[in-house]
Amino acid sequence: MVILIKKTLSAFAEKHPVCAAPLNNWYNITKAADWTKLSDIKKVFNNVDYVGNDRYEFNIKGNDFRLVAMIFFDRRTLFIRFIGTHSEYDKIDCSTI
Repeated sequence: MVILIKKTLSAFAEKHPVCAAPLNNWYNITKAADWTKLSDIKKVFNNVDYVGNDRYEFNIKGNDFRLVAMIFFDRRTLFIRFIGTHSEYDKIDCSTI
């Protein structure tokens, strides 16, 4: 997959060093993936959820952090729309972010 805006992950990991390794792991797995549908993602990240409007929510570091990505399977492209703590995630509308 082509992942756009990797610097979003880097900047977040600088503020929250405890999630740097889990974010790098997510990034490396995702970059090497060739997903065509949600079930393909679930084979690797079984806790991913579809939240509407082409957006998918991933738990990072055992659900301490959440990542919302907009995925276009036909273009093999993933846009990082949000990364934050669980409490920050609770304040957003994933389907519109």
